[in-house]
Parts: sequence; structure tokens; C-alpha cells
Amino acid sequence: MRSSSHKKCSEKKILKENVFKLNLIRELMLSPGAYEKIRNEILFGLIGTLIETSNIQREAFNQAFKEIGLDWHWDQESYKQLLKKSGGAKRIEDFAEKNNTNVDAKKIRERKTYIYNEKLRSRITLPREGDLDVLEYAKRNNIKTGLVTSTTIENIDSVFATLNKKIIREDFDFIGNNSLIKKPKPEPDIYLKALNDLEIHPSECIAIEDSVESALSAHKAKIQCVAFPGLFHIDDNFSLCSKRFKKLDISIFI
Repeated sequence: MRSSSHKKCSEKKILKENVFKLNLIRELMLSPGAYEKIRNEILFGLIGTLIETSNIQREAFNQAFKEIGLDWHWDQESYKQLLKKSGGAKRIEDFAEKNNTNVDAKKIRERKTYIYNEKLRSRITLPREGDLDVLEYAKRNNIKTGLVTSTTIENIDSVFATLNKKIIREDFDFIGNNSLIKKPKPEPDIYLKALNDLEIHPSECIAIEDSVESALSAHKAKIQCVAFPGLFHIDDNFSLCSKRFKKLDISIFI
């Protein structure tokens, strides 16, 4: 029964891809400039494009606050607003200033990062909807893939751990981290590094991002970007992006 079910699933996936290819050929024949819209390579942005981590991050901040004796509590709505600021330490500094509190923002962020990674490593998390389809399609069609994040190596390790081999490092031809660049997102440095290492032109790829700030990073690198909003970014204005997805699918390649 399992073999039969797996076979039917594979047949459906192949049929879906064949329909996509036929539609692509049709568009190429009917639209003179359509070929220019095809993107050969795919660049996943933040780790939030692979898994939904927003609430885990928020819980880790709150636990770190409690451990050092702060009576702060970031609920979902307040955290959503705080995410408009770049970087955990910056969010802590701004919140402390607003509440007339002196804190060591760097120390709190380091403790939060440790808690966050422990939480991720202690559970199994499923990839976001459509990620596996896009990665499998890319692999079968020799399309280069990158994970263009400017987070820490420790955070990246935790993400792959919680994915429990559903998505692995070997699925990507490039994996970024904060040690490779001087300026994090929304600056374009990590995307420029990916383009250089993969030896591709901005017009040959498309970026997937889950936040406006990160989409701006791709935009500054002159890379077309599609929005795949995370939990706390659903209401954000992704006007920089050419498409918006609730669930990724292989139509992302045109």
C-alpha cells in the first residue's frame, strides 16, 4: 500500500511539472520577451523561508528577559512591531530606551540566541509549504540553489538539526553566514557574495524572502525577489517583490 501511494504521489508531481513546462513553452511562443523572465537559479533568503521560527524567537527573548530579572514580556503584536528593527540587540536597545531601563543588550541577545538554538535542536520542525517541491525540482533540473542568510553559523546548524534531514546542507550550492560579510541585511553584501561564489548574474536568479527588510537586500543587489511572508510579516508591504506566495510552487521560476 505504501509503495502504491508513493508511486501515485510521484506521478502527480511529475504531471504537475510537465504541465508547468508545457505552459512555459506556450508562454515563450506567444510572448516575445518571455524568455527574459525565466530565472535559472533560486536563492532562499532568511532561514525563515525554510521554517517558521518567529514564535520560537519571541519565546527565547522572553525567557532571556526572565532569567536576568527583567519584567519585560513581548507578546505577538508587540514583537511584530519590533521586527521592523534590524537585529536582536537593536530591538533590545530601543525597547530599553523606551522603558528607561539600562541593560546589556549584547549579553541578553547572546543568551536569547543560546535559548533559541536549544529550543530548535530539541524539536523536529517541518519545512514551510512548497520548499521541498521547489528544491526537488531544482535538483532534477540542475538549477543552482543558495541559502543567502547573514545569520550565525550556530543558528544555521540549529535550523538543519530541527529539519531532521528533510532539508540538508547538500541541497544548497551556497550557504551564507555572518562571518562572510561586513554588513548584514538589508545591505546587499550577502547576496553579492552568493552571486560571486555561484558565478551567476543577478538576472539569472530569483530570491525568496520572508521579510521586507530582507527583500530590500535582494533588491539592492538587483535581484528579482518574491515574497514568502513569515508569520509576523503577513500584513507587511512587499511592493519591492514581483510575486507573493502563501505556499511556494515551481511557478516561481518564471
